[in-house]
Amino acid sequence: MRCVIARFPFELVKSEVQQSMKGIKPEPITGESVVIGRRVFPVKQVGEVITRQDRRDFTSFEVTRALTRLGFTCNPVAPEPVAAPAPVLSPLESASAMLGTPVQN
Repeated sequence: MRCVIARFPFELVKSEVQQSMKGIKPEPITGESVVIGRRVFPVKQVGEVITRQDRRDFTSFEVTRALTRLGFTCNPVAPEPVAAPAPVLSPLESASAMLGTPVQN
């Protein structure tokens, strides 16, 4: 399949992408990811290997689009976990908590 990544044309074949990623250890996932075989790789790492370009030269969107068209499963960025809001304490409850004594009602 013909695609353009970082203004350069590439002829990508699914089996060649799989072969290129054999023996390469996946980096920690910090953004978009792609499943190749039984391993999950960052999209930028795969793009760097298959294009032989610096990962600053292309976007993850360009590589994700090409890999999706080849039939790979791409995953979006995992959302940051949201911390539960801290309970709002009354002034009496705050003072009691600081003193380590239970609130008397």
